[in-house]
Amino acid sequence: MQRVFLIVLDSLGVGALPDAAGCGDEGAHTLDHIVTATGGLDAPRLLELGLGRVPGVGALPHEPAPAGAYGRCAERSPGKDTSTGHWEMMGCPLEHAFPTFPQGFPDEILAPFLERTGLPGVLGNVAASGTVILAELGAEHVASGRPIVYTSADSVFQVAAHEQHFGLERLYAICRVAREILDPHGVGRVIARPFVGETGSFRRTYNRRDFSLPPPRETVLDRLAAAGLPVVGVGKIEDIFAGRGVTRSVHTAGNRDGMARLTELTQSVERGLVFVNLIDFDMLYGHRRDPLGYRRALEEFDRGYRELEGELCEGDLVLLTADHGNDPTHAAGTDHTREYVPVLATGPGLRAGVALGTRASFADVGATVEEALGLTPRGPGVSFLSELVCA
Repeated sequence: MQRVFLIVLDSLGVGALPDAAGCGDEGAHTLDHIVTATGGLDAPRLLELGLGRVPGVGALPHEPAPAGAYGRCAERSPGKDTSTGHWEMMGCPLEHAFPTFPQGFPDEILAPFLERTGLPGVLGNVAASGTVILAELGAEHVASGRPIVYTSADSVFQVAAHEQHFGLERLYAICRVAREILDPHGVGRVIARPFVGETGSFRRTYNRRDFSLPPPRETVLDRLAAAGLPVVGVGKIEDIFAGRGVTRSVHTAGNRDGMARLTELTQSVERGLVFVNLIDFDMLYGHRRDPLGYRRALEEFDRGYRELEGELCEGDLVLLTADHGNDPTHAAGTDHTREYVPVLATGPGLRAGVALGTRASFADVGATVEEALGLTPRGPGVSFLSELVCA
């Protein structure tokens, strides 16, 4: 293959993993529950590719002759967060979960953060929904100059601040300080959460930045870049991998912009990997428990994907998958859900109607990318490229 387009539909889970009950996620099924809660899904191309044939999907019709290969992947790593899912996908599963702070961050973290940044204090320091905590503390933040610090079920230190009243670059600067302080504690990500607006109408912006720990071991991205292959990260990919293995980054303002940038890249990227994260599914609809918004975003993606297909050529492989679940109907809070993720594979001249089954790890996706671009996969994933290539 000359090019691989790997598209992560952030949070599109397809059913609870066997150990999901340990996370409070028993019975979660992001895709099925969106469809049943909203009365359907008008995404004809995804159905034609075989989304309804993915094991465990019961709410969509079965395409009798799928145009793509279809299956699902189990998550081998503990946890259900963005970094864990993407790292495992690229051949770096974790043996131990990131630390979490459901009771807030201790003084040994906050005291040096305040000392090094010169801040008068912070607001919050609780596990909370990002939109709820803005409504509760946004006005006090503007009046006091104290940023809002909060966390979730993930290993994240999130800092919310108003772009005009606090300053966007200042927010990024204090998040870089937090990243240095949190490195020895093994916290997965520091997330800058800028927002705008006035009391009663605060809203987050796409100027979010993630400051991540680097993956603990070599990834598929590292090996591709070392081999001289272009690795283009679209969306928050560069942030998730702390810049490692990404030779070019294109930051985006949501799903629509991400698909537009991806389609543009088909004209300039002649070989290598284009790795895309579409964040709106998770950020705007999963966490906010909005199944109708999620459904509409999937339908919009389906239309954008059909435009992308018109730009593909022989030697292209497209992989559609996810990094975790975020069932918007799930009763237990507003956090991610521990689920299988779908995998759909297609491209001009590739075999259609291939049942990929249930893969043992997200890392099978990365191994397939590696082999497709001419490298020998080093594990732990198992490539399914041979099932896609016509003899």
